[in-house]
Amino acid sequence: MQTDAKIFVAGSSGLVGSAIIRCLRHQGFHNLLVPDRDRLDLTDARAVKFFFETEQPEYVFLAAAKVGGIHANQTYPAEFVRDNLLIQTHVIHQAWLSGVKRLLFLGSSCIYPKHALQPLREDSLLTGPLEPTNEPYALAKIAGIKMCESYNRQYGTRFVAAMPTNIFGPGDNFHPENSHVVPALIRRFHDAKALQGACGGAVTVWGTGTPRRELLYVDDLAEACLCIMQLQDDALMREFLSYPKPCFVNIGTGLDVTIQELAEMVRQVVGYQGELVFDPSKADGTPRKVLDVSRIQHLGWQAKTDLQKGLAQTYAWYLENAETGRA
Repeated sequence: MQTDAKIFVAGSSGLVGSAIIRCLRHQGFHNLLVPDRDRLDLTDARAVKFFFETEQPEYVFLAAAKVGGIHANQTYPAEFVRDNLLIQTHVIHQAWLSGVKRLLFLGSSCIYPKHALQPLREDSLLTGPLEPTNEPYALAKIAGIKMCESYNRQYGTRFVAAMPTNIFGPGDNFHPENSHVVPALIRRFHDAKALQGACGGAVTVWGTGTPRRELLYVDDLAEACLCIMQLQDDALMREFLSYPKPCFVNIGTGLDVTIQELAEMVRQVVGYQGELVFDPSKADGTPRKVLDVSRIQHLGWQAKTDLQKGLAQTYAWYLENAETGRA
């Protein structure tokens, strides 16, 4: 991509989209299309059609999605499948009609079967049942992968996908119930410290604490996305567009921790010294989820932010933005 290329970042106000924008601007890209939800409703087919016909973007980062943790997925399953299918269908289809040079679709590691062999390889897709707690979201993301793949096969497009592991960082959603595990823990420990002092009462973490999760700092993901989009044509063809080779690639660290270990790390970062208890009546989700990241490392990218540092930077962002309502 040339630095003056017209680039559309769908979901620019979200966790991943905002990180992609930071990364693009840091590397000199300046012709960015970043409409927020009030200006462009991606679930509205006519609005998306008008946007593409008017703006004619050359490249698209499709980071827009309805996302949330286990509680949100279980509470709003219809919205998670419906909204995500609408968003990706409209954007991918209009990208083809408008002659977009390349599109990168952001998925999730929840696309893999609940009991797939660890670490999760790209060829594990569709080899078994999904984790029930986020199945609607996972199905939507699988459909997005297959849509990219199908358009490539039929129309010769260059639409590829990235499947990141659990993402966290500045710009995350810190809702006490509907957020993912890292921002939920940060919010819970921060609120307990504010109300009860550093040595206050117990903080409850949902589940048994035994599941293992891989976590990736969002700015590292953004750099991986840019790495993929800037691949030379022959590498893109070889790695993503040679069907039946997967048109997507895992993005992660290849390392995981238990939820209990993660909670202890967050407690240390926040500075809360009270008791930590687990609620086994809440769903654990998939027992373990760690990605095989050999393909993306072969392409020249590797995560560089360790978990402790990423958690500290995320909490610092939360402290700076909680009072303004951005967090």
